[in-house]
Amino acid sequence: MREAGKYHTDESCKKARLAIQDTLDVVGGKWKLVLISVLRDGKKKFNELSREAGISPRILSKELQELEINGLVNRNVCNTKPVTVEYELTDYSKTLSDVVIAMHEWGVNHRKKLIEDSL
Repeated sequence: MREAGKYHTDESCKKARLAIQDTLDVVGGKWKLVLISVLRDGKKKFNELSREAGISPRILSKELQELEINGLVNRNVCNTKPVTVEYELTDYSKTLSDVVIAMHEWGVNHRKKLIEDSL
């Protein structure tokens, strides 16, 4: 593995792959980064999240549970009738900001490339 003029050992490459796998285990899949992106605008109720992300309630529940376990989302049960549940990002989730921004920029550029290639 080569990075900006540096050569890495087999051991450092193995550790880098493990770190990447750890990251993907936490935020990988179709929905987690989408949910983090939606929640960057602030607290959302469960149904709002489902609508805005375009995700079924069953899958949303599972994804939110995993995000909560990994310390990226807080769940708050509101004392209302009927009971409502709000979700918000934790301070720890902000450590993913550079990742989300980089993926956004890459996605925009990739879409442009696809459009240009199809012309």
